[in-house]
Amino acid sequence: MIKVLYLLNHAGKAGTERYLQSLVEKLDGNKIKAYFAYNEKGLLVDNLKNLGVETYRIGMRHPFDIPAIMKLSALCKKLDIDIIHTQYLRENYIALLSRIFNPKARVIWTNHFILPNNMVLRVCNRILTKLQSGIIAVCNKGKDMMIKNGNDGRKIKVIFNGVDPSFWGVPVESSIRSEFNLSRDTFILLCGSRFAYDKGHEFLINSINELKKIAKRKFVLILANDGPLLEDRKQQVKDLKLENEIIFAGFRKDVKNLYAGADLYVNSSWHEALSMAIIEVLAAGVPVIATDMGGNADIINDKTNCGILVEYNDAKGMAEAINKVMEDDALREELKKNALNAVKNVFNLEKTVSETYNVYKACLETELSV
Repeated sequence: MIKVLYLLNHAGKAGTERYLQSLVEKLDGNKIKAYFAYNEKGLLVDNLKNLGVETYRIGMRHPFDIPAIMKLSALCKKLDIDIIHTQYLRENYIALLSRIFNPKARVIWTNHFILPNNMVLRVCNRILTKLQSGIIAVCNKGKDMMIKNGNDGRKIKVIFNGVDPSFWGVPVESSIRSEFNLSRDTFILLCGSRFAYDKGHEFLINSINELKKIAKRKFVLILANDGPLLEDRKQQVKDLKLENEIIFAGFRKDVKNLYAGADLYVNSSWHEALSMAIIEVLAAGVPVIATDMGGNADIINDKTNCGILVEYNDAKGMAEAINKVMEDDALREELKKNALNAVKNVFNLEKTVSETYNVYKACLETELSV
């Protein structure tokens, strides 16, 4: 059984954490023995403890944190770790440098971003990629960017995020209409992104302002999350007098309940790798309108036909796309059917887990020099 230490700086509640937890749920005790190390404690720590996973805290102040490197190396020796599976650059550098003191532990990095690195990081990548056993990119544009950033393209494999269709596809009687006193004829839009700059809520709210001008059908947008820009967006809604069109629902754990009550999901991000939320909501049979950014085009395209892509910051274009789906019942049903098929055939968790485990096995067969 392969011993895998999952390493993550902030163990919060976003898509990366759901990705990591899903791997543990499927592989731990079956094909691997999972361990978890983190810096900043969050919801994921408790979730993994509830699954019986041993967790350890390692302070990670920056990518070249020597005490963190030494502590990680010692922990891996103690636990006899075969693979360190990292998620972001900070912990990936720390893991790679820990191999100087413990060459046995291979390092696999799943990259969840599509952002260019500066010149210093590109040079570091070219040097440290020699110590990397494998790299997983969650979308095709992610692989392209990683190569541009100086990583060894021969070590990069694209593995799409996946979810369990049998979990998300189970019918749920949603309570959100009664909770928010919404009539049966109200069309419900949903966005579950955290309130951060890269998620484009300002653009989305401007789009709702445009939609209000053209929509013939009564609608409401539910924004279900928290984040540093929440109060700014509340003020924007107030300034635009959209209090009747937009509901701030806060951070929610009843995600299935939200998806079951939604007629359409909206993603307004200016940066996205491969959104777990989009895949989850598709698995629940909800069509999606998303910005044509990052890996969104890997999910929504002519082959899957499960939604509509729009240009980022085109408020009128977003409004028109929403209105099109809102007014056309036949189109919405077609997108819903295709959404279920896309998850079943392309973004299935079993496929993601199997391909990831194959990366684990392959990297253990590769000898690396340190």
